[in-house]
This record gives sequence, C-alpha cells and structure tokens, in this order.
Amino acid sequence: MKAFTAQIIYKIECEGQPTDQYEEEWRLIFANDDEQVLTEARKVANDQETTIIDRHGRTICWKLLAVKDIQPVEIENGALLFSYVKEIEPIASPVWMK
Repeated sequence: MKAFTAQIIYKIECEGQPTDQYEEEWRLIFANDDEQVLTEARKVANDQETTIIDRHGRTICWKLLAVKDIQPVEIENGALLFSYVKEIEPIASPVWMK
C-alpha cells in the first residue's frame, strides 16, 4: 500500500444555518491506487462528520463539503507533510499613533 494525504473540507452549521466557518483537515490515507485512495478518503471524511451541542445549547454540525486534494507522500523520517507560507500585510501606521 502507498501513503497519501487527503485534504478534507467541512462546513460548520449552527442550528441548521451556515456560519461561514469551515474546517480544513489533512488526513493520512493508505491505498493501493488513485481510485482506492479517493474511496478511502471519502469514507474517512464521512465517518468524521459530527454533530454536537455547544455550551449554549445550540446544535453544531460539521458536514462534509469536499475531498479537495489528494497527494502521494513518502513516509520516512523527516518527510514534509504540510507547509504553509503566510504573508503578513503591514499597515503603514496605526491611527492612534501620531
């Protein structure tokens, strides 16, 4: 079996209403080929859908939106699984500093 990463996106709803919140997960999936990895990723993603009651008594649901990306990975010591470069946009000067 080969190792793959699957990028899975869930939308979060509160009381059945969209919240404009999404969760992005990266899951490790083992499969023999591209067809099997997509099937396995969808199974894992569906199994992870959940509904909870928050501390305010509201029903919060994580619903599968998509398996967005699947990439093969080499599992070895020091292997890169995820990298993210974030650029910060500097602001000229806060309004309150004069």
